[in-house]
Amino acid sequence: MPGCVLRNGRSNYPASMSPDRFDLGASLMIIRQARVEDAAGILEIYAPFCRETAVSFETEPPSLTEMQRRVAKTTECLPWLVCVEDELVLGYAYASQHRERAAYRWSVDVSVYIRDGLRRSGLGRGLYTALFGVLELQGYRNAVAGATLPNPGSIGLHRRMGFTRVGVYPGIGFKCGQWHDVEWMQRTLCPKDASPGEPIAVAQVMATPAWESALRTGMDQIKRVATY
Repeated sequence: MPGCVLRNGRSNYPASMSPDRFDLGASLMIIRQARVEDAAGILEIYAPFCRETAVSFETEPPSLTEMQRRVAKTTECLPWLVCVEDELVLGYAYASQHRERAAYRWSVDVSVYIRDGLRRSGLGRGLYTALFGVLELQGYRNAVAGATLPNPGSIGLHRRMGFTRVGVYPGIGFKCGQWHDVEWMQRTLCPKDASPGEPIAVAQVMATPAWESALRTGMDQIKRVATY
């Protein structure tokens, strides 16, 4: 499947990660559309957010089968992008339907998750940049994101990516022994004209040179730092 790559001569991972697993030497980093086979790597990143934090309101991680199903379903129509290095998933970003009713069909919810120890390396910005580029090509007008508060890292990333605050749901979820607020943010993807065309499937975008351009723009945002 097409993707945009970045060659990286070193791969020094944080001490919290096993060097036997992460010392890869000469490596190849790429942003591409997720595949069902990526579900295990995606789950490695996502599961701690379910078990240990209120970042996700899922209280138990999904099973591998369920994550495979989610990837397969999402990628039928929408982008689910992974940044991988030698097929190790470093982070991912995806879009999902905002609401089922027809008038919402030009809007999507978006999320980004980065492997522990690799944050502040530009991965979040790079994945989001690529994701938004693809969504624009598909004809979507709005991206919506929610963040459990407090989460200055997530709020800061979304502000830098052009999101504005819409409002806060106070005490909307209970997890980890307390009630949590959720801040909702919105970013315009394309101008809101009076006669919007229907969004197109991601497969149609992947068949064009613009797909590679969107991924390349995302890769340009990722910092090539020795600490990751």
